[in-house]
Amino acid sequence: MFETDRRTLLRAAAAGMAVAPALTATGASAATFEDLSPRRRIPFDFDWRFSLGHASDVNRDYGFGRDQKTFAKQGQGVAAPTAADFDDSTWRAVDLPHDWAIDLPFAKNEYFIPPNNPDDGDPAAGHGYKALGRKFPENSIGWYRKVFRLDKADETKRLTLEFDGVFRDATFILNGYILARHESGYTPVSIDISNFIDTEGPNVLVVRVDATLGEGWFYEGAGIYRHVWLVKTDRLHIPQWGVWARGETSGQVALETRVANQEDSTAELTLVSTVFDGAGKAVATVESAVQIGAFAEVTVPQAAALPAPHLWSLDDPHLYTIRSELRRNDQVTDAATTRFGLRDIRFDAQNGFFLNGKWLKIRGANNHQDHAGVGIAMPDALHVWRVEQMKALGANTWRCAHNPPAPELLDACDRLGMLVVNETRLMTSAPEGIAQLETLIRRDRNHPSVILWSIGNEETAQQGTARGLKIAKDMRRAVKALDPTRPVTAAMNHYQGYGITPALDVMGFNYHEMDIEPFRKLYPDMPIIGTETASAVSTRGEYIRDEARGYVRAYDLDAPSYALTAEAWWTLYNSKPYLSGGLVWTGFDYRGEPTPFNRWPEISSHFGIFDTCGFPKDIYHYYRSWWQDEPVLHLLPHWNWEGREGQAIAVWAYANLDAVELFLNGKSLGRKTMPRDSHQEWQVPYAPGTLTAFGEKNGKVVMKTMRRTAGPAARLVLTANRAAVTNDGQDVALLRVEAVDKDGLPVPNADNLVHFDSDGPGAVIGVGNGNPTSLEADRATSRRLFNGLAQAIVQSRRGQAGLCRVTARSEGLAPASVTIRIEA
Repeated sequence: MFETDRRTLLRAAAAGMAVAPALTATGASAATFEDLSPRRRIPFDFDWRFSLGHASDVNRDYGFGRDQKTFAKQGQGVAAPTAADFDDSTWRAVDLPHDWAIDLPFAKNEYFIPPNNPDDGDPAAGHGYKALGRKFPENSIGWYRKVFRLDKADETKRLTLEFDGVFRDATFILNGYILARHESGYTPVSIDISNFIDTEGPNVLVVRVDATLGEGWFYEGAGIYRHVWLVKTDRLHIPQWGVWARGETSGQVALETRVANQEDSTAELTLVSTVFDGAGKAVATVESAVQIGAFAEVTVPQAAALPAPHLWSLDDPHLYTIRSELRRNDQVTDAATTRFGLRDIRFDAQNGFFLNGKWLKIRGANNHQDHAGVGIAMPDALHVWRVEQMKALGANTWRCAHNPPAPELLDACDRLGMLVVNETRLMTSAPEGIAQLETLIRRDRNHPSVILWSIGNEETAQQGTARGLKIAKDMRRAVKALDPTRPVTAAMNHYQGYGITPALDVMGFNYHEMDIEPFRKLYPDMPIIGTETASAVSTRGEYIRDEARGYVRAYDLDAPSYALTAEAWWTLYNSKPYLSGGLVWTGFDYRGEPTPFNRWPEISSHFGIFDTCGFPKDIYHYYRSWWQDEPVLHLLPHWNWEGREGQAIAVWAYANLDAVELFLNGKSLGRKTMPRDSHQEWQVPYAPGTLTAFGEKNGKVVMKTMRRTAGPAARLVLTANRAAVTNDGQDVALLRVEAVDKDGLPVPNADNLVHFDSDGPGAVIGVGNGNPTSLEADRATSRRLFNGLAQAIVQSRRGQAGLCRVTARSEGLAPASVTIRIEA
């Protein structure tokens, strides 16, 4: 049946007929021709066992010393858990992605240690005060174990394991053979297991992960936190990321396809590359004869011309797909699918950035891979949701701080229309650094969303030095050898115009706006982008600075000494056409780096436009006012100020309208024009009741918003971002719970403890509330509201379908429920 369907669809594609696209769990269009390859890429995320600690701690009967490994004899137990008869019944059953650090207790440390200040202790505050690192060796090593079986036919195939991300320092052992060690916590690793498999009995895969040392100064988690794949191909195959498409807006596409032969003799074959448009219709096909020697690899160039080229843009992110087939004697031995887009980018030192020849001001944010409830082990749908929130804000660019992102994030940016600044973790020309950089580029160069390669971030010890320039030049050469189409940048916080500057195509400014004009005198022909801007701090729903409680006011008034407020930076960048645009630090709050107070119990930053749950802060509405065209009118703060009757309360309005008039309990407090890229404010003596703002455009009232004094919390309101999720065991829905009074008004200061009960084919896997000082557990089924809100993440159970009902309840409040369909 499979072969019949395959031939039918291939004939349809060859005839130019449209192949109907299927809808994936996250809504991505995946044409069915992608399921026709003879290769198999099998999700390997399920049915793992996990244990925290050293090998000797999990089974002492083998007589190993503390975590001892021996390389003397391969194929027999090199550590206790690698033995076939090892009893892992006491280990925890886990599925991937998995972040064990999220489950660790918090460990108090009295101060934040910046990454450039060496110290004998661990910078616990910088990593969210989790009990991980040199001071906590018992929490810093984890063991993963998976037992699986293979088919007899697999003996003649090439089998690889692809790990998208493990944090960090991972040792991979299969059937007693130590196959690889991979130190990077952010770059993927592919391991050929063909020679080490067992097709007669079980295979035992063990991964030892050592997160003792970090790579950043922010929460980095621990464990196998991205996907794992088992890939089965023919010995004559296309290697991982083996297809590169360089498309031009004219429709001309230059293809390079790597072909590998792991057989004992020379092979003659045909490479057939078929390009499909976004609807699944074949629009071009090219064929090339290939001869490849035994155990060799060749790169095959091809050229295709696409009729009526459909460009990729922010509003219409059209994607093409290449199906690359290797055929020998009319039999397909391997095939791979690769997405790409046609678009043109240009940075100009005088006029900024252009996409497809049209001027575009870059506006966006930096983001870490970290979210409430799950840590760094983010489900695919959560990546998509976070990009959607940034799009709704009006952002058009996402900087990956400060490491290669998850592949699913780039897929979401491609599909939704979000530009990306892609950054390597290590700024070094040592072999490891160049290897990580080359891996990043090979993996991501087909993504039309990627517009810049960043080779470093705030490298204070080298960015202004001659040594740093030598390193940067070597990194630049590595980039250009693999992708000459995109410019190179680095995010510099000092020495712009000196040191590594000659190695860059676009200068990245991290703050220090006073240095922009001096730099332009030194390098008048080098474009500029604000790789980090603002760093303004605010806490959602808080309007009084409270150092004792660790909260910052949500008015746009506070920023570190090196940075500007949101309004100050955007006003500057938006007024200068030669500034390509800027990226806020940050889009979402993240664990660690707890500026501005840098002390216990601040476990997360306050930088975000959104909090750690993705709930918008008030500053969201400032950016949305000026980053998109829909009318905006927003008032802050809330209007519950019991005990402050008669005292002046600062009331701000964010709007992209001509004027705003404010009323309190029906009495006008004045009409004010709205300055561009700014806000308006009033000092209002507090009286309970209703604040009302009317927004005007062209002399007419077009919007109205209110803030009303709420009574005591009476009931909960529970909503989900999706009505249905797939039953793949990984898809998720995000639940928002809010406390309201008897009249349905949100209670802005509610902090009730909420319990989440679920039944059916779904379960709550994590919770959060955006409170930067909360020490509550993330992997739990209860959470206190923080300023009226909390979040729960519900994940489907694999293979089960039906209705999942989730109920939120809190003592003294009426409960609320929501039903989510779990679909096959």
